[in-house]
Amino acid sequence: MKKRKKEDFIKTGTDKATGIEDAENQDSAEAETEKKDAETEVLKGKNLEEELNDQKDKYLRLYAEFENYKKRVAKDKEELVRYGNESLLYELLPVIDNLEMALKHASNDVNNDVSAEYQPRMAGLVQGVEITLREFLKVIDKFGLTPIIAINKVFDPSLHHAMTQVERDDVDEHTVVEEFRKGYMLRDKVLRPSLVAVSKKTEDSRSDPQRRPASGSQNTEVKEEKENTEENIEEEM
Repeated sequence: MKKRKKEDFIKTGTDKATGIEDAENQDSAEAETEKKDAETEVLKGKNLEEELNDQKDKYLRLYAEFENYKKRVAKDKEELVRYGNESLLYELLPVIDNLEMALKHASNDVNNDVSAEYQPRMAGLVQGVEITLREFLKVIDKFGLTPIIAINKVFDPSLHHAMTQVERDDVDEHTVVEEFRKGYMLRDKVLRPSLVAVSKKTEDSRSDPQRRPASGSQNTEVKEEKENTEENIEEEM
């Protein structure tokens, strides 16, 4: 009897120890599982945050590209409004040149070659051309077309096209002394540069700054050069 009680006690103690160990193992397993679950949640959170950052970057880039596109469209629209008539106005420039040349030659004929009998008629014709040219210039001015002022200005390659150089000591070097064909601006853009003659110092003046050549010979040379250039321009037109 005593022996059986002893065995039962030993068995009962063994069961309790085993139960305690199993419970501890179960708690450890649950803790490990919870730890893994927590790590998994943290990893998912990091991945989600990275994905959100990527989507945000894509959105910002797309937004910036769209803003640039809107700016380009607005700029193109503005350019179209400001310079939409550029081709037409450029084609009209030879008409202005021809009217100015006709007016110049007609004025010379009235003053020099026409007899007294025909002078009133020629004067009326010249006046008609003057009125036509003046009204024509008013119209194109409304569209932003303005002539370039070249005479006595410092040569500017963005505004002037040099056809020749003329030795002059009565003006500063690189000064526009003659205009062969008028240039025009379309608002703030050069539609056609001016064809000009530019001054340069004579060889004598370079060696002797005090020496001044006669201005009459210089003016004659410039006048001849201008007449030759105008003839070439008329032939091209």
